[in-house]
Amino acid sequence: MNLALYAVTVLIWGTTWIAIKWQLGSVPPPVSIAWRFWIAALLLFALLRIMRRRIWPPRAAWRFLAAQGLALFCLNFLCFYYAEQVVPSGLVAVVFSTAPLLNSINGRLFMGRPLQPTAIAGALLGLVGIVCLFVQQMAGHLGDHVAWLGLGVAFLGTLCFSAGNLLSSRMQSMGLHPFATNSWAMLIGASILTVGSLLAGFSFGVEPSVRYLGTLAYLAVFGSVIGFTAYLMLVGRMGPERAAYCTVLFPIVALAVSTVFEGYQWSALAVVGLLLVVAGNLVAFDLTRRIFARRPVARS
Repeated sequence: MNLALYAVTVLIWGTTWIAIKWQLGSVPPPVSIAWRFWIAALLLFALLRIMRRRIWPPRAAWRFLAAQGLALFCLNFLCFYYAEQVVPSGLVAVVFSTAPLLNSINGRLFMGRPLQPTAIAGALLGLVGIVCLFVQQMAGHLGDHVAWLGLGVAFLGTLCFSAGNLLSSRMQSMGLHPFATNSWAMLIGASILTVGSLLAGFSFGVEPSVRYLGTLAYLAVFGSVIGFTAYLMLVGRMGPERAAYCTVLFPIVALAVSTVFEGYQWSALAVVGLLLVVAGNLVAFDLTRRIFARRPVARS
């Protein structure tokens, strides 16, 4: 089950990078994000009704829901949408791949979770691999102050993502399913974005193009309803440290998509980076020990 959830999360969220980039244009980012989560929240509430699951959370959960809605379904996406306006998506992915380390550190600081050496070692290997994959893009922006500001905004978004992970883990420990918590948190995030957009004077009209509407539907249904539910179920089953390691793999899928749609050129260094990411996966999940532990002992 964990492997299936992991694969779904990586494949879906790995393709949302290009979808987000295709949404940038005439519609302000807060409006696009608000539409995304209004649609996703309504779909999740409909699913809860169909499955006859409990919709109203207990009173003790509301403060966590409000914090998750602000961090994970508002500030997180605002940061990444604005970062991608000034920074190549590959560089943003490099920053986002620090999520496993942030989850480990924040989990230790705020929730008293023990640090898992294999998860940290795997995340570091994967991070080095991601840097290798995007080093050519990084080299062209070392002296660009606007790009560095964009990277800083992306890092702030990753911190918000990490905070949302820990909040989800806390609510799942209270017995709440991500279906229910995501519904309310997305509704809260969409409401904050809507109020903020109206105060800023943004129009809530959408771009009537097939590409914009198609990406909006994909991000709402697959990226939000399916992707976030699968990922936060992983957080509850595996812990935020190991679950967040799939964020290191998102850029690999994004690169494959970029190769098809944007003509990304692979280099020897990029191949090395890919191998490091695979090795990081093996270390993070302690798969090497499990594989060798299952090998039959030779009899003399």
